[in-house]
Amino acid sequence: MIRFPHLTALLALPIVSGSPVAARPVQAVAPPPPPIVSVSDARTLLRWEPGEARCDGAVVNAQMIRRPWNQLGWSSGPDTRDVSLRFAIDASGRPVSITRETKGPVPFGEDLAPALTASRFAAQAPHTNCTITYTMRQSPLAGAPLDELMAYSVHPLSGRLPDTGWERIRQGAGDCMENPQPQPLERHFPDFAAIPATPGARDWSMIRYDVDAAGKVKGASVLTGTGNRALDAAGVKAIRASRFTKGARSGCLYPYWKEAATLPAPDMPEAIRTAKVEGNCPDKHGWAVPPQLRFPEPYRRRAIEGWAVIRYDVAPWGETGNWTVIEAQPSADFGDQAIAMLRAARLPATTQGFTGCVDRVRFAMGPATGGRGGEGGVPTS
Repeated sequence: MIRFPHLTALLALPIVSGSPVAARPVQAVAPPPPPIVSVSDARTLLRWEPGEARCDGAVVNAQMIRRPWNQLGWSSGPDTRDVSLRFAIDASGRPVSITRETKGPVPFGEDLAPALTASRFAAQAPHTNCTITYTMRQSPLAGAPLDELMAYSVHPLSGRLPDTGWERIRQGAGDCMENPQPQPLERHFPDFAAIPATPGARDWSMIRYDVDAAGKVKGASVLTGTGNRALDAAGVKAIRASRFTKGARSGCLYPYWKEAATLPAPDMPEAIRTAKVEGNCPDKHGWAVPPQLRFPEPYRRRAIEGWAVIRYDVAPWGETGNWTVIEAQPSADFGDQAIAMLRAARLPATTQGFTGCVDRVRFAMGPATGGRGGEGGVPTS
């Protein structure tokens, strides 16, 4: 068992009353140059919106459908795109056995299955034939919803939010973002260890506040966020206790966030834990070139654990092949990652090689990292 921690002008012949008229020389005029569009203006905000979840054709009650994290795209991309996932729901309401029904590459879709993994349905009888479709929507940064831009700024998966996005956030936010911006003389932070974390999802709170002429905070409140009440309250308290350089300003913004709590992998059934297949592979074997232990990055970001059971054969020179996923949970992505690890691995050379080898790979997170504030968020103070 393996364990590890963690994009010419046209000349026309005019026609009068059906008779041809000799064409006069026409001076070709070059078309006007295209308008200059900055790289920032060409970027767009991409967000995935989940549709109804159905099991055996019937809509099922969802306690929380997590949305994939927003990303940045380009204006030349498609305006919308649908991607469907197939899954099961266990007795606790947890999505498991997640696979992507839509075939082929899905640009900007790496967080679809992890987001569904972190979702929850009403605890009831298990379901095994469920689907959900996510629709990708694209908005120019200059017209994107403010809360969606703020959500991206807290988790900038595709790089720093371009200036066009910041200009959009500044509209109507007051004068706090105008230079020179008020600088913190005393910055306070919540006690992140005392704030409950959400399994599989990063929580964040965007705090809006004003600063009086003496640099004291007034009117602090939660503008938007994920709804973690403890984080909201602690964020407001921390901002109220902070002090800034002198000068009255309004519409200041500052984010705090709490990293996701670990979402443990589903239990591995005993039948899978002890499964054997026909072949001559020894129960224990060493590695000439061990597997490269890599956690699937989209799941690491959400602190989602998983496991996979892989069957494979070994050539006499030690190369592995004929890989098959016996089972992977909570998503097929963990099986794909386990196979990718075994592809580069080598066993010691033997006379005949082996068939029917089985390895169980557990993907386990390391210690939680807590929470943060400010970095990557709205750059106001």
